[in-house]
Amino acid sequence: MNTTGKILTGIWIAGVTVAAFLWLPPAQGFRSPEAARIVVFHVPCAVLTFVAFLVNAVYSWLYLRSRHPLTDAKANAAAELGMLFAVLATVTGSLFAMEQWGSAWNWDPRETSIVMLMLVYAAYFVLRGAVEEKSKRARLSAAYALLAFPAMVFLIWILPRIVESLHPTNTLFSRSGLDPSYRITLWSFFAGLLAVFVWMFRLRLRVELAEARLRQQHHHDAVAEVTLAGETR
Repeated sequence: MNTTGKILTGIWIAGVTVAAFLWLPPAQGFRSPEAARIVVFHVPCAVLTFVAFLVNAVYSWLYLRSRHPLTDAKANAAAELGMLFAVLATVTGSLFAMEQWGSAWNWDPRETSIVMLMLVYAAYFVLRGAVEEKSKRARLSAAYALLAFPAMVFLIWILPRIVESLHPTNTLFSRSGLDPSYRITLWSFFAGLLAVFVWMFRLRLRVELAEARLRQQHHHDAVAEVTLAGETR
């Protein structure tokens, strides 16, 4: 994302945030109608969690086919961003729960499922940290990611819908759900957050490539020093 894109994304997100507090009416049917605005920030974080882990699964599958190190780096970057948005979804959800249900944590199925989801992907990072050999680490983590993906779908989309929940259901995609103004603001914020996701994803890859070049340069320097030392003996 170039500088212009970053500025426009920042203006877009700032504008949507202002609209959430100044344009949206209080949400009727909630214990705290004013605080219900949190949903326009909470839901996009939750949806982007799914998107990020989906990207992780796709690149993991592609890695097992190509065995290209950059593909493994993309899978890892997506998993890192998935964990970040899962944390943001949990924090914003806790704020919503505090205002609407009187407690930041209620052991609601959606609350429990996202914690379980973070534990599943925390194991992904533990696995990557436990294996030193790069190609083996990439293969094992890719295989784990593909096994974790169905669990992620179950925890995000299925479990909360088959167990009684405090969360309202059928609100995002139907006309009988959220007020149109809330849907417009919510998906507008999601669009801005998606642009941030793409920017962070690319930035993480640039950092990974820079670190790889630095490691390669250190390796070459070490080989050159050993060669020079052998020649001077």
